[in-house]
Amino acid sequence: MTDESEGLQRSTAAAVEYVGETTDALVDLTRDLLAADSQNPPGDTTAVASVVRDAMEAVDVTVRESSVDPAKPNLLFEVAGERDLTLLYNGHLDTVGYDASEWAYDPLGERATVDGDDRVYGRGATDMKGPLAAMLHAARAYRAVDERPPVTLAYAVVSDEETGGDAGLPSVVDALDADGCVIGETTCEGGRHSVTVADRGSIWLTLDATGEGAHGSRPTLGVNAVDELWAAVTHLRDSLTERPLDVPADVDAIVERSVDYYAPIMGDRAASDTFRHPTANLGEFRGGDTINAVPESARARLDVRVVAGVDTKAVLADIRECLREHDRVELTDVSWSRGTYVPLDGPIATATAETAAAVVGERVHRRSATGGGDTKTLRNAGIPTVEFALGTDTVHALDEYTTVDALAANAEVYARLPDAFARAYDEG
Repeated sequence: MTDESEGLQRSTAAAVEYVGETTDALVDLTRDLLAADSQNPPGDTTAVASVVRDAMEAVDVTVRESSVDPAKPNLLFEVAGERDLTLLYNGHLDTVGYDASEWAYDPLGERATVDGDDRVYGRGATDMKGPLAAMLHAARAYRAVDERPPVTLAYAVVSDEETGGDAGLPSVVDALDADGCVIGETTCEGGRHSVTVADRGSIWLTLDATGEGAHGSRPTLGVNAVDELWAAVTHLRDSLTERPLDVPADVDAIVERSVDYYAPIMGDRAASDTFRHPTANLGEFRGGDTINAVPESARARLDVRVVAGVDTKAVLADIRECLREHDRVELTDVSWSRGTYVPLDGPIATATAETAAAVVGERVHRRSATGGGDTKTLRNAGIPTVEFALGTDTVHALDEYTTVDALAANAEVYARLPDAFARAYDEG
């Protein structure tokens, strides 16, 4: 049945009403998650996993643990829906580290009113224990009103995300089966809202240069490995950042949206360069042992990124060709991944963006992320995946916080999403 006043199915309308009336319970759950320290490293998430388990078992949801490391549990559970369609909610339990002595607020959770904002501080408040609490609260809402959601709600609450470890999502992804997924990563920058529909591919390079030693007072008698390596790195970066990227038409539309989103934050030129050309960051450069000797060896590591839809192997071939001009520099190690994406107008992107826009009353952009993450793992497993959560620009920062308004709006979006996803899936 549909609630005509809201345009929502009855079950969703009831869940949304419940969410709107129980903000304090949502805040309490957020603070309980924050109070369970889960810094990674070391990555022990057993305490915070217990909070999740208790919250869901309290509403008669059976929680299954699937773990390869007992200190890093992953929790899987479902709320059965009205039809054979599954929407997956994914969130992670671990956080980056913190030094409590540098914080003005309690990194294990503190509610405070600052500049008129009702805030919840703590490590993970916006990345991503706050959004995770909102996801869990949406499931609790359907159970509390004794209604089956329009689609089955599946949850994968995982560990080991912050360090990209194998004990988290990679260890359970093969057991997941869903028609769409939303990850609760905060996707707001500069007060602007977005849904990420793509990530970028990466090529990580290790370059080693060899020279010939000599005394620093007679450098012409040697070959300086640092100079050789610097020349190669400079050539390579110039070559890459001037290289136009050939992308499919549907990815080009994502590029246009992404440039539009990032231009106010980065500037027009930087936003365009980020998505229309490879980027190449020199992350490490080492060489030489002492000031008065010509270095015999040097090493550099570069992080090259390209937008989804680009053949990273073709870019790597260009890199190898460029390095042929530098006979004392060798590519000694390389790892790479392809960027992934979902269609801008696909069911999960459309449902998430339109639902979020309806809740916040503002434009919600659809754009690519600048990096990659768990979306890549899920998309490569065949699950169309986006990221969305409201929050603040304090991810990984001192005095990280979210607002109570953001928590409540996230919970409403996640409660409405099953209805919107069912409709978008049927229309798509």
